[in-house]
Amino acid sequence: MRSLAEWLEQQQKSHPSAIDLDLTRVGGVARRLGLLPPPYRVVTVAGTNGKGSTVAYLDALLRGAGRRTGRFTSPHLVRYNERICINGREVSDLELIASFERIDAARAGTTLTFFEYNTLAALDVFVRAGVEVAVLEVGLGGRLDATNIVDADVGVVCSIGLDHVDWLGDSLEQIGREKAGIFRAHRPAVLGNAPMPASVWQVIEKLGALPVAPGRQYRVRQHDDRWDFEYGELALRDLPLPALAGEHQVGNAAAALAALVAGDFGIALTPASVAAGLRDVRVPGRFQRVPGEVEWILDVAHNVPAAETLRDNLRRLPPARRTLAICGILGDKDIRGITATLASEIDAWITVTLAGPRAVGAEQIAQQLPASASVLTRASDVAEGCRAARAASRPQDRVLVFGSFLTVGPALEFLGI
Repeated sequence: MRSLAEWLEQQQKSHPSAIDLDLTRVGGVARRLGLLPPPYRVVTVAGTNGKGSTVAYLDALLRGAGRRTGRFTSPHLVRYNERICINGREVSDLELIASFERIDAARAGTTLTFFEYNTLAALDVFVRAGVEVAVLEVGLGGRLDATNIVDADVGVVCSIGLDHVDWLGDSLEQIGREKAGIFRAHRPAVLGNAPMPASVWQVIEKLGALPVAPGRQYRVRQHDDRWDFEYGELALRDLPLPALAGEHQVGNAAAALAALVAGDFGIALTPASVAAGLRDVRVPGRFQRVPGEVEWILDVAHNVPAAETLRDNLRRLPPARRTLAICGILGDKDIRGITATLASEIDAWITVTLAGPRAVGAEQIAQQLPASASVLTRASDVAEGCRAARAASRPQDRVLVFGSFLTVGPALEFLGI
């Protein structure tokens, strides 16, 4: 029997291109496996930023209400198994291998991308685990993403920003249209951020989906360290701030609540149950703070809108003596834009070379930093960058790790988290 590592290596090579936005092949295999339509309810979450946090809130709130859940997210930080969870538990290697064997038997010569294998495995595991509700995070875009072979009971679009422009288009209108492709006729289309591009509203109207937007169908009001949520007859007052750090997290939590109300999941949302769900959420790598004499902050921000949010979150913290940045960004990202956005918050830079075919060298990243940037070192990998940061930092300093899942994951391993 092949190991999980061997399966994943084979899947990296099984299709001529790593990304192939087409639902024909993956949909055909899913039907042969009997995965469509799924026997459980589905919430699909898309958006440039905020997807992972919103998925985590949905999963926590549903589990807190007694629902058996399946959660699918990507990419992973440390272990592939993180991508598929049943009731908050990562699936085992054996469960994944059994699913891959079933997929291979059903595909009958059809080639699949790495992410298509991943999506099919999630849907297969969810059926066998008897989940009641699945929460799916879109991988890229929405309309042609593999997760969109499923007709979601509720679609959520968290935000629209410029990212993946080679695949989705180079304007917010084009990107919005692609992400709104997860919506379905006569089903809730939840928006997590207002205003949205006109294209999102056009897709909702054309489909006949049911818009659920902040400031319209649901309302959020933050006051000090509490917040209120209202949707129809439901009014939740004085909710605690979510456990996830960052100003934008109230908006993500509110979108999750709106999706649960709009989808009529038959669960009781009380101030106590929602507060418990918000406290229980953990998503590594999203403004994750690791305290100590030298505080480490890890954030997967890999586009300009996410960098803007990270910058704003840093400005709300007490000032550090000095901030050192470990920066690794893939070559198809806006390296100049991301680093320029954060430059005012960083005193010294450590650029790192990431793994994988989309990576660029530490020197190439350093060349795209603002002219005033002070570069401590150019590291051959993330672990070397972390060692350099640890050696250079002093008490009351701060180390910021950002730019990619491929940067934060190895940093978490280095820190033993």
